[in-house]
Amino acid sequence: MKYNQYTLLLIGLFLLITGCDDFLDRPPLTVANDETVWTSEDKVRLYANKYYTDFFVGYNSGWNYTGTPLMGFTFSDDIVHNGSQGNFTRSVPNSQVWSMSLIRSINIMIDRVENRMQDILSTEAYNHWMGVGRFFRALEYADIVTAYGDVPYYDYVVSDTNLDDLYKPRTPRNEVMDHVYDDLVFALGNVRSNDGDQQVNKYIVAGFISRVALHEGSWQKNYYNDNERAQKFFNLAIDASDFIIESGRYDIVTEFRDLFTSENLGGNKDCILYRHYDEAVGITHSIASNNNLSESVNFGATTDLIKSFICNDGNVWQNSGLAGVSNFELANMIKTRDPRLEATFYDKPTPRNKGSFWYINKFLPRSVAKTVEAGNAPPVEFTSTNNRTDFPVLRYAEVLLNWIEAKAELSTLGGAAVTQPDIDISINKIRNRPLAAEAVAMGVQKTAPMQLSVLPDDPERDADVSPLLWEIRRERRMEFVFERSRYADLERWSKLEYMDTDANIDLLSGGWVNFPKELKGELKTANAGLFSVIKLNGDEITYNGGNDAQMTGFYKSSSTSGRQPFINQVNVNPYLAPVGKTQMDDYASKGYLLKQTEGWPQN
Repeated sequence: MKYNQYTLLLIGLFLLITGCDDFLDRPPLTVANDETVWTSEDKVRLYANKYYTDFFVGYNSGWNYTGTPLMGFTFSDDIVHNGSQGNFTRSVPNSQVWSMSLIRSINIMIDRVENRMQDILSTEAYNHWMGVGRFFRALEYADIVTAYGDVPYYDYVVSDTNLDDLYKPRTPRNEVMDHVYDDLVFALGNVRSNDGDQQVNKYIVAGFISRVALHEGSWQKNYYNDNERAQKFFNLAIDASDFIIESGRYDIVTEFRDLFTSENLGGNKDCILYRHYDEAVGITHSIASNNNLSESVNFGATTDLIKSFICNDGNVWQNSGLAGVSNFELANMIKTRDPRLEATFYDKPTPRNKGSFWYINKFLPRSVAKTVEAGNAPPVEFTSTNNRTDFPVLRYAEVLLNWIEAKAELSTLGGAAVTQPDIDISINKIRNRPLAAEAVAMGVQKTAPMQLSVLPDDPERDADVSPLLWEIRRERRMEFVFERSRYADLERWSKLEYMDTDANIDLLSGGWVNFPKELKGELKTANAGLFSVIKLNGDEITYNGGNDAQMTGFYKSSSTSGRQPFINQVNVNPYLAPVGKTQMDDYASKGYLLKQTEGWPQN
């Protein structure tokens, strides 16, 4: 069974407990049902399942884009908007603070299992559910800490009348993350290896540990410069990943776009966890409708992202020996770049992507794109909220990339050097995934294996990043493009300056378009002054209605503008969110002190 579908018996039990029509969106625990929930393992499982859509969002549902790929994460150096680029917070807001509602709910679960169910559950079941609860608590605190740094830590149920609890001062970030570490280790040691299809198990726990621990290790190394703590979390990421890798349960066997366009990922060895959608039970989404080639989209790929794709000979484009490698026309890029480029974009420029003219098709089957290209409407299941494709919430490829990055980071801190076999079972395994027949027909080729002895010499590489780490980061960018991780990666690498549009003009232009050859219809008097092209040397040529022959280059809309300065600004810290003035005043009115987030003004 999938995590959003249950047997009729369990659904009936749930409705009896909560009286809620939507069993994926339960209300907070009430006094009335608090006495009835903690009486059997099935009921605990149902209570815990309400957290799945908090942490395993997938494509979300309906028109809700919170936490989704494509629509939920449009703020990074991968994306250019047709208009003003999104800005970082530059002043303390009137009202803003963390929410502890989910932490309180999870702590209720942990408390009740611990204090009411020891005589009901077997020792094994008790440890499993304590592990599940602590796993969810760790995930939520890791998210809150990522946003705010120091936050109040609670490992107990907070009284709604105890002011010392309600106005607790911020707990130092490192102390909170030590609790997160302990919760994750406990969960890995106690959660079952199998609790049923798509239920939280030891492999899912290990996969998320690899993500959380890599993030914290990177943050400690690159933001706090605390190498000892960085080593602690990098080692945890490696241990958790090793557990998955050594199990032999997972593999890289699926063509890239198929991972995001399948209606049934059940049994897919690339997926450790997926979210299943089924119109028969009213669980559908709308992500594919936003890249169905029929709809206009206001954002697209930056030139910076496009240039970053590795050539299929394993070199960066500046140093590649491939013929025509400096030709950035999409048809040529498909033949010369890593296969993930073809799997991510429609194969021709189109003005339906208003930000870039390169249309994102990663979440749409190639057959549907061809249907629309032929002049037909998209099939109904790729319109509105009728989408029913599954989403791979946690992929084996992520675990492999988390693992190799953690090993590479540790090697810079005195750990063992990364070896060629390490690269072969991670990056090279991913590069060797199958290709779609349609892609092969267009000239797509697998990228050559990475060789430690001859890593690419990228002229754009930061001096403070080793060649190996630079290429691992590139691999992540290609693998997770338009998913969830790019902005989070920039934060943990302490590289948010990559989003500075004043410093990087490639953030304000999109895909390469040969207008006279590919989109001659756009060269009309009515479009004069509405767009320009950027040449490889950086020259910008604005269309004036008569300079058709010059209009080949990276597309830039005339309405596109950069973001406001955010790096090295006084009393601005783009890496951590400030708390609001209202919340600080509320603390003060009760006789307590809420300190402002580091890097922001206290008053």
